[in-house]
Amino acid sequence: MNPVSFDEVNNLVSIIRKNIKKTENVKVVICSPSIFISKINNNKSFDLGIQNVFWEDQGAYTGEISAKMAKNMDIEYAIVGHSERRLYMKETDEMINQKIQSVLNSNLKPILCVGETADEKNQDLASDVIISQIEKALMGVNKSKIPNILIAYEPVWAIGTGEIPSINEIMSTVLLVRKIITNLYDRATAERVFVLYGGSVNGQNAFDIVDKTGMNGLLIGSASLNGSEFVRIVNLFG
Repeated sequence: MNPVSFDEVNNLVSIIRKNIKKTENVKVVICSPSIFISKINNNKSFDLGIQNVFWEDQGAYTGEISAKMAKNMDIEYAIVGHSERRLYMKETDEMINQKIQSVLNSNLKPILCVGETADEKNQDLASDVIISQIEKALMGVNKSKIPNILIAYEPVWAIGTGEIPSINEIMSTVLLVRKIITNLYDRATAERVFVLYGGSVNGQNAFDIVDKTGMNGLLIGSASLNGSEFVRIVNLFG
């Protein structure tokens, strides 16, 4: 729920648009608060995403935004199952599955967030949590749609804390995600899924998180609110 004014959004977008290196090696997606999306002119410098969607296309669901509505706003991506929505909005795996189905049916690309809490990590339940979250989120999803899904490993205990898993832990999670998809579908399908990392990403750790772990990209939180820092991270890979 940041920034809080369009002036701040416009300034942030201007910094990003003017300073990121344009390269085919890097895809940048900006997931602005939905109220500002229609005012953002990106000049194709980046793709647009929405932070959340409802699972129905339309109807008496006051305040909600459907994936079908988002598609009409030139949006290409939708974040689904973010840990804050699981925590504060009490979203269940079943709700998240419905959202995944709706996003795919609307020809958007879902960014599915999964990850363990500190308590779950301390109880050595991280792998069980990730397996369960992915399996339930993808229930009933056709194999042909899986390559359109991005899976973001977002350990809840790392968000905004300045702490991140070790390189070995992140690498193990990439392998786990691909193993889960292989078991659900097949290895070729698993290899086509983009796996992202999110949680206390910054200019100091971003490159190693991707370069040393097999991650395909990053889901950047608070660092994305600083235009210069965000540009710095993007240009590490340009």
